[in-house]
Formats: sequence, C-alpha cells, structure tokens
Amino acid sequence: MSPSAVDLSDPHSSAEFATIDTGRVAEVTRRHQLIREFLHREDYCALHLQHPANFAWLTGGGQNQRGGSTGQTGSLFITPDARVIVCSNAETAQYFESEVPGLGFQLKERPWFEPRAVMVSDLCRGRRVASDTGTNGTDDVSMMLLGMRLPLTPFDTERLIEAGRIAAHAVEATARTLTRGRTEAEIAGELSHRLLKHGVVPERIQILGDGRGRRFRYWTFNQSQVQRYCTISVVGRYQGLHVGVARTVSFGDPPADLLAAFEPAALVAATGVYFSQPEWELFEVWNRVRRLYEKSGAAAEWRQADQADVVEYAFGSVPLMPNSEFRLTAGVPLFWHPSVGPALMGDTVLVTSEGTVIVTPPSDWPVVPISVKGVNIDIPAILVVDR
Repeated sequence: MSPSAVDLSDPHSSAEFATIDTGRVAEVTRRHQLIREFLHREDYCALHLQHPANFAWLTGGGQNQRGGSTGQTGSLFITPDARVIVCSNAETAQYFESEVPGLGFQLKERPWFEPRAVMVSDLCRGRRVASDTGTNGTDDVSMMLLGMRLPLTPFDTERLIEAGRIAAHAVEATARTLTRGRTEAEIAGELSHRLLKHGVVPERIQILGDGRGRRFRYWTFNQSQVQRYCTISVVGRYQGLHVGVARTVSFGDPPADLLAAFEPAALVAATGVYFSQPEWELFEVWNRVRRLYEKSGAAAEWRQADQADVVEYAFGSVPLMPNSEFRLTAGVPLFWHPSVGPALMGDTVLVTSEGTVIVTPPSDWPVVPISVKGVNIDIPAILVVDR
C-alpha cells in the first residue's frame, strides 16, 4: 500500500483491547481471503467498497453511514495484502474505536474539507480496480459480491437470530400495551424506542391502523388515531443484518372483514414458510404461493404488493418475483410479508439443511397452527385486547 496509509489495527489501551471480538476478527480475515481469491481469479489489483451492505459484510457489522442512515462517510479499499478505510479526519476515531476496533484495518485519511472522491480517484489511478458502484472507471461487481455475502455463515446466523428475537419482542410488546386512541405516529415512536435501546435500527416501520393497508400496502404512519385494530410491521438492522416482522392486534373481537382477509393471508404465509427450502428456485416457491392465493379466493391480491424478500446485509437484494431463478440454499434468510386486503403477515425465516427456521417466532402470542404437507406451521394470530 501507499506509504501514507496508517496502520491503526492495534488498540492503544486496555479498554480498547477488551472490546475485541475474536470471532469477528476471524470472520473478517476469512472474508478478506475470499476477496483475495476473487482479485487473483479476476485479475484485479484492488476492490473498492462503499455500499453500506458491503461495508457491513466485510467488517462483520460495522457501518459507514452518519447517524446510521444518511450518506456514506467512508469506504473500503481492499488489496490482496491490506484492507484500508478511506475517510476524513472527522470520522477516523469513530471508525477505529467503534466500527472496526482491532480488526486489522489500516487508514487512508483526508481533511474533512477535501473531497473523498479525489482520494479514491488517486487510489484507483493506474490500477485495474473492481467496485460496488462502477465509479472512477472501476468495474461494477455488485452481483459477485452478493455471491460472497450469501449464504450467511454461522457468524451471521447467530446475529440474525438475535436480531429476530429482539425485533419480534419489540413489536409484540408494543402491540400488547397498545390502547385505543393512540396515533400511528405514537405507536411508531414507542416501537422505535424498544428497538433502538437494544441496538436495532428501524429501517422501515408500518403502522396500519383500522384497515389502512387495504388501500395503501406500503403505508408508514401518520397522526391518525387507531380505534379498532392495528398491524405493526418493522424491518430492522442489527449489526448490519436485516430482519422483518409484523403482528396484528384488535381492540375487542376483530371485525368480520379483517378475519375474512386474515385467513387466506395466514395460509399464504404458512405456504411460503414451508416451501422456503434448499435447492428450490424462487419461482418454484412463488408458484405454490400463487396457487394458495387462487384456492383461497384471493387470486387478485398478490398483484397488489410484493410478497417476500431475501434479507441479509442488504434488505431486498433478491425480491421474490414470479420468474426469479434465484436458488435458495442453506443460510439464505427470507422475510415473508404477504397481504390480503387489510391483513398483513410478516416473519423472517432462515433456510437450513434441516428445514426452515422461523427467526422471528412469536413469544407469549396466540398462534394458528396451519398444516402444510403434514407439517404444522405456527402462524401468529390476531391478538385480542380489551381496552
């Protein structure tokens, strides 16, 4: 690397040393080896990464976005022999003390008032460089990087399961304590609080009060008060990984139109969960889901909104499409979120060699056992509260 690259991989205090995750160190080293092999195989000198998903993947959960959601503050420049963080002096301390402590990264720094793009251009000049953006004359290899991120490793799945537990608990706790007359925005705020205090960043929140999802499948929330029932849905990011979950709560007996829509939606959800199996291509799963919509008398509903997404370090990197040839393998997570009228389901599952694992299982929540090919799938039911 350039002599101006500074090695900050070794901590300078016992406090910093105590934060080092040896499992994470090993995983980052393994992922660097994957990139090393890729560079050699494709005859590249280096790989430049600035998409948050790829930054999080290579660093084992670090982030390069200010505040967790706005523009990138730094990027990674990877060669066979070094992994370098490219950032301004304003971000250096945060990167090396918070995002990548003791993980073997080096530094290429610029003053905050000088464009980072100039430094990146200097690093790429005269070299054959791959990237996840195609900028600075580099080759965009985003699809190849997706192949490195998936399937998830045991390191990832441990964190995914933890993320699912936190997200499901936050949604269910928010629903259980809900009272009539709360605004959708208030409910969103309470859910955000429950997630953030456990390290989960809410990327997408939907508070669908009183059947609003019938007309607006991608509704978020506003100041409307919830009077009869509500679906709470969230996609959260935890240590770089994404999970999604949704639950529905009703004040008193659910109205007939909700119950009528909930039944086919639950059947579709159970079908999607069951058929998320290794070596199935997504269009094969889709054919089963579509048939369930038709058998349930809701044939037109699947056309109203998407049904599922592959979730990993990027959310929705592979959407479920009628003609998708993406092949599921053990270690691929999916967020199933089928909807019928006012009913929206939502759970994250992990494809494994032993069968599908629900990452966001209900806890202290009513379920509807649905049999698919002789296997019972517990689908979260409507929680009825008397408030």
